Amino acid sequence: MTSDGVVTTGGCGGERPLRRDAERNRQRILLAAAEVFTQRGLDATLDDVARQAGVGVGTVYRRFPDKESLVAELFADRIDAMVAVAEQALAAPDPWQALVSYLEYAAETMASSIGLRQLMMFATYGRDRVAYAREQMRPVVTKLVERAQEAGVLREDFSATDVPLIAYMLGAAAEYASYVEPEVWRRYLTLIIDGLRPSRDGVSELPVPALTPQEMEQSMRAHGQPGQARR
Repeated sequence: MTSDGVVTTGGCGGERPLRRDAERNRQRILLAAAEVFTQRGLDATLDDVARQAGVGVGTVYRRFPDKESLVAELFADRIDAMVAVAEQALAAPDPWQALVSYLEYAAETMASSIGLRQLMMFATYGRDRVAYAREQMRPVVTKLVERAQEAGVLREDFSATDVPLIAYMLGAAAEYASYVEPEVWRRYLTLIIDGLRPSRDGVSELPVPALTPQEMEQSMRAHGQPGQARR
């Protein structure tokens, strides 16, 4: 048995699964890290994660030797999910709805996690994983765009590279207004979607009202105070 609670087999040189309590600690750390990095971004430390998980920082380091390894594991499934959703959208029969549904998913994913947005935009951690995800997503998203354009439902000057930038932009809007209206990004997604059509007879109903002048002032004041601007 190793000092960190891993039971090793005697003659085969392999390792049995983590002891039950060690695995519980690992899952507790991942859940805590998801909350900390989602709300505070990648500037949060392993000490912050340990406090949130209610374990000693040494326990965190035994499971994850550094922050990069924790971040990479934490967001690996989310990145894979973005690729999978893009592939599922490509199989949808309606080219327009396929593109719109993926745009909404990508925007909601970025809006819900500061850490994931930082990871995908800057690749400070998990560079190989992020680069792989981008390489996997690029051809699928390109096909979504081209299929909608070939069907005549998407303006011809729209590019596949516009998709992630729209998602990042809406994520930033969600962060900016999180103190007063975290769902306001849906309003701007609807405005953007209306602008993607080559032509239209009317405009879509906006799902979220505009911020009031008072809410705008609250957002401006709270945005410079990270502890209050995110909830």
